[in-house]
Amino acid sequence: MTSTQARHTRRAVLQAAVDAGARCAGSNPDLFFRADGERQTTWQARRTEAISLCTGCPVRAACEELALRDGDGRADADEMVRAGLTGRELAAVRASHAERLAAAVDADLDTEGRHLDTLTTQLQYEAGTSPDSSRNGGPRAVALRTAAQNARLRTLAAQIRQIRTARRARAGWGVAA
Repeated sequence: MTSTQARHTRRAVLQAAVDAGARCAGSNPDLFFRADGERQTTWQARRTEAISLCTGCPVRAACEELALRDGDGRADADEMVRAGLTGRELAAVRASHAERLAAAVDADLDTEGRHLDTLTTQLQYEAGTSPDSSRNGGPRAVALRTAAQNARLRTLAAQIRQIRTARRARAGWGVAA
């Protein structure tokens, strides 16, 4: 996954990619975080080891994007490594991408939008299936299956309409003229 792809991917997909393919999976998490009161020289050695582990990781871009969206890293402290970047480096990248990250976090939180996408996909699938007479039961059975399918289509369309109407009202849209 490239950085550009990661930026346009929702959080759940990024997390699944990291969970499935991170080189650090199974590593000691303490490798990536500076302990309280830890000497600088000790931390520098561990930090270098953590950065080298991240180098070449197939999901590094996804891990970095998650770290940025999570707000990991501080500009005033050298306390961690994530996606091969120190906390200070993450803070600097986050500051330079603040507007894009805010939009990405908002999209990640849009569970209603994901639900709307799911309902729309279900509606399209249901509308594309045919309760034809290839099944057993004759014309009466086909009529019953058609009526049931039409009821499912009406229910899905009503749910989609309800969500869209509520979203439009929250966005300040008036009644369509």
